[in-house]
Amino acid sequence: MSFPKPFNLDGKVSLITGAASGLGIVFAEAMAEAGADVVCADIADSVYETARKIEKLGKKGLALICDVSKEEEVLAMMKSAVDAFGRLDILFNNAGIAEEVPKPLHEYTTQEWNRILAVDLQGVFYCSREALKIMVKQKSGKIINVASIWGLAGSSGLFPVPAYNAAKGAVVNLTRELGLEYAPLGINVNALCPGFYRTNLGGGCDDPEFVKGVCAFTPMGRQAEPEELKGAAIFLASSASDYMCGQMIVTDGGVLAK
Repeated sequence: MSFPKPFNLDGKVSLITGAASGLGIVFAEAMAEAGADVVCADIADSVYETARKIEKLGKKGLALICDVSKEEEVLAMMKSAVDAFGRLDILFNNAGIAEEVPKPLHEYTTQEWNRILAVDLQGVFYCSREALKIMVKQKSGKIINVASIWGLAGSSGLFPVPAYNAAKGAVVNLTRELGLEYAPLGINVNALCPGFYRTNLGGGCDDPEFVKGVCAFTPMGRQAEPEELKGAAIFLASSASDYMCGQMIVTDGGVLAK
């Protein structure tokens, strides 16, 4: 598949965290379909399958095992990416986790709280910092943070996930700050704020009552398929979004319009 300008990513190198499943696979495929080579990173061995999918699309794919909550692993991941491709043009901070069981804040242990923030916020910090070191030297780059509608509003109208809300809210404002900081250097930092997508993290695979509840809560009356995010991902990764910085693209079937 060949994309016309300004959406064509030929010659670009992208890195997707959380690339072994869900939206991560979709982002990796979208980057390759638009012409970019793809570094696929995750803690799961199935990330190698994602890299094979990239190769089948005619682009170079590199699979790396990385826990984004561990600084030393992020450093090694970035080094391996640059050693392999010589540059980094696009980063998707996609790796994320959520509470296993929704519950109010007073029932949390410190360990449960820290576990969510370590991946969903610290991971974004580590990956962004190391990518920016590369992009500042290049005087170009795109960082796309995967936040959530629960970074822009509270979730307790449906279920309480306060650690996830806190982390994604921080990612939203970090996106604004980094957008301002790096706009003069030719680097665009923006975020996607998805609503309910049919992924394991989104609760769409194994809980009929959850699906029923979120469909009723969503004005469009359904969950989205992960592939429906490809267009927005390519937009933010490409020159089509060159005049955007610090912005959130909300794709939620109308939830936040209520």
